[in-house]
Amino acid sequence: MQHEETADLPYLRKVVGASMAGTVVEWYEFFLYGTAATLIFGKLFFPATGNDLDGVIAAFATYAVGFIARPLGGIVFGHIGDRIGRKSLLQFSLMLIGCSTFLMGCLPTFGAIGYWAPVLLVVLRFVQGFALGGEWGGAVLLVAEHSPNHSRAFWGSFPQAGVPLGNLLATIVLLVLSATLSDAQFLSWGWRFGFWLSAVIVGIGYYIRTQVSDSPIFEAAKAEAEDRAHQGYGLVEVFRRYPRGVFTAMGLRVGENILYYMVVTFSITYLAHIGVDTTKILTLLFCAHILHVVLIPLFGAMADRIGRKPVYLLGATLTMAWPFIAFPMFGNASTAIVLGGIFLGMFVHALMYAPQPAIMAEMFPTRMRYSGVSLGYQVTAIFAGSWAPLIGTSLLREYDDWLPIAFYVAGAGAISLISALVMTESKGVSLLAIDREDERRLGTTSG
Repeated sequence: MQHEETADLPYLRKVVGASMAGTVVEWYEFFLYGTAATLIFGKLFFPATGNDLDGVIAAFATYAVGFIARPLGGIVFGHIGDRIGRKSLLQFSLMLIGCSTFLMGCLPTFGAIGYWAPVLLVVLRFVQGFALGGEWGGAVLLVAEHSPNHSRAFWGSFPQAGVPLGNLLATIVLLVLSATLSDAQFLSWGWRFGFWLSAVIVGIGYYIRTQVSDSPIFEAAKAEAEDRAHQGYGLVEVFRRYPRGVFTAMGLRVGENILYYMVVTFSITYLAHIGVDTTKILTLLFCAHILHVVLIPLFGAMADRIGRKPVYLLGATLTMAWPFIAFPMFGNASTAIVLGGIFLGMFVHALMYAPQPAIMAEMFPTRMRYSGVSLGYQVTAIFAGSWAPLIGTSLLREYDDWLPIAFYVAGAGAISLISALVMTESKGVSLLAIDREDERRLGTTSG
């Protein structure tokens, strides 16, 4: 088997490209929905109540459905992916999310079919979330399991950079549409083109993913698992053998996940509520996503140099401070100051997001790694990112003030800070050594 430290660099770059290609496509579609929930769906797919925020809250409730479906997708894809491989399931998830997103662009509105409109929207959102639930674990593991020990956080951060790239692509599409069409045209039919465009980019991403294969360490673990099927894998086994890893991963995600959706989704609602122009908001986010793409691999490299723990601790600490600095900046008339508040959020988020693939991959042995990282990453979305825009909008509606929202974000950051304090530093660890330790524990248990 190819040794971890003698990775084929050209092929590793190809693996990174394949993982990022699909990640960009899938997050383009996922975030397109988030932006549309704020700007479009609340007006077109729900009955009018006389308060615009009511429609946004209803739309964010359907937004949350995608997050609730993600852990289910993570469980199913993780369970199967630990048996048959990462690549084939990544191709399937890509096609599934592409079809659901394209169909969203075809949906009739509330005015045409009544309550069937939000029902169909929820069904497609569920399928979209289910597919995405299996995407992240497979994409980051495809890279992490091909990467050398000394640079795993750097290479593993590139699929993470695919998230803001996908968001950037969604922002560009909506920005072009909103800038070139009148408000009436954009609301009537223009927004649908963003969803239909998914068919083209899914095809490109699917082709790129056919060009790579599963890692040698996974193929070896798969062969051993077939010889010793009694060892087990999947959801039950990962909770039985590695509960600390799963719960630590969940805790690390809480602050990071809530912070991101407050910055990229709720900030649109908040800025629109205080009177900032839609095109201006999308332009600000466009700039912020570019910064995010640049920062993620830089902080991934930092986690390889100084360790995963100090980078994450800094990010979690700054998460607690960000809302108290950013929301006053959002209320400023200066565009540069508003942009600074968004930039600061992206900077803080990247500190936590960049090392996550390496941290989570290094928590579990190969035979149950897909299940472990998918659970740790996706289950958190049920009570964290999924509800963040909804909670933020509800607090804004109730108090018409940013301070309660700031305390909510700070509390989430505190959870991640505690989790980062108790996690084990894994800088430079060998995945083969993790597998050998797992075999030793199994032998001790069975003996």
